Amino acid sequence: MSFNLANKSFAERAMIEDEKARLYELWQQNIGRAKGDAARLIAEKPRRKGRWSEWVRAELDTLSPPEYANMVKSEVNKLMAAAK
Repeated sequence: MSFNLANKSFAERAMIEDEKARLYELWQQNIGRAKGDAARLIAEKPRRKGRWSEWVRAELDTLSPPEYANMVKSEVNKLMAAAK
C-alpha cells in the first residue's frame, strides 16, 4: 500500500483533500472550546485524585464528534506534559 498521493487517482486525492479541509475547519472552529474543556478536565485532577484518569476517559467518551474528543484529549496531554 502506497501513501504517496501521486500514486492515487484524482478522485482519491480529491477525497483525501476534502477530508483534510473538513478536519482543518473543525479544528479552527473548535480549538478554543477544546482548550477550555481540557482545562476543565485538568482542574478536576486534585478533587478526583486516583480516579481522575478513569473519569477523564469517561468524559472524553461523551464528547462528540470523535474528532473533537481527540482534540480535547490532545490538549489534556499537552497540559499534562507542560505540568511535569
